[in-house]
Amino acid sequence: MKNYQRLVTIGVCLSAMVWAQPPAGSEKKGKRGPMDITKIVLPLEETGFHSIFDGTTLKGWDGDTDFFRVENGTIVGQTQTDKQPKQNTFLIWRGGRPGNFELKMDYKLTGLNSGIQIRSEEMPDLKYAMKGYQADMDGAQVYTGQWYEERGRGFLALRGQMSYVAPGKKSAWIGSLGDNAALKALIKADDWNSLHLIARGNTLIQILNGQVMSVVIDDDVVGRKLEGLIGIQCHVGLPMKIEVRNIRIKDIKE
Repeated sequence: MKNYQRLVTIGVCLSAMVWAQPPAGSEKKGKRGPMDITKIVLPLEETGFHSIFDGTTLKGWDGDTDFFRVENGTIVGQTQTDKQPKQNTFLIWRGGRPGNFELKMDYKLTGLNSGIQIRSEEMPDLKYAMKGYQADMDGAQVYTGQWYEERGRGFLALRGQMSYVAPGKKSAWIGSLGDNAALKALIKADDWNSLHLIARGNTLIQILNGQVMSVVIDDDVVGRKLEGLIGIQCHVGLPMKIEVRNIRIKDIKE
C-alpha cells in the first residue's frame, strides 16, 4: 500500500510539473517569453451604424442654403468676407433627437471656426441658430477637440481634459487625457480628420483621429440635455469652410 501511495504521489507531482511548463516555443533559456499585449483587446469592429447623409442632396437636413450645399459627395458650409450670416448658423439634421448614440464622420476645416452640435435645441427667435453641446474645432487648432456649450455654459472640457459638472456649478477638471500640445499634433490642418462622438447618459466623449480628446461627465440636471438635435456650424466672422462626409450614427439602446 505504501508503494502504491508513493506512486500516486509521484504521478501527481509529475502531472503538476507538466501543466506548469510554458507552451512549446514560448520559452527561451528557461524563461517564459513576453506577452504580446496588442492581442489582448483588439480594435472594435464597426457595427450598427447607418448613414444620415445620402452624398448627393441635403435631404433630411435643414439650413440656410446661402451657406450650405452639397459638393462632390460632401456637405459644405462656407462663409466669405462679403457673405456672412447674421449669427452662427447651422445645418440641422431632421431625422430625430438622439439621446444615447455614437456619431462618426470625416471633416475638413479651412479658416476660422466650426463645430458639430449634439443634444441641442433651436433658438425660438433666431432661425437656424442652436443652443447646446458642441464638439468644437477651429483652423488654428486652439479649440479643436474640446467640448463647448453654444449659447450656454461655455467651456465644458478643454482638449486633454476629463471634466465634471456638478449641479449648479461650473465645469471642473478632474483628470488628464494627455498633453495639449501632443494632442494638437494629431490634428490635421486643412485636411481630413476622423471624428467620433459618444453620448451616453450623463457622459460625452470626443475622439479625434483615434485619440480621446475630451470627456464631460455632466450632473448639472438643470443645464444638461439628455437628447436633442444634431447640427453643423457655419461661424460668423472671418471666412471659413467646413466640409463633412461619411456621416453615420448608431443608436444605443439601454
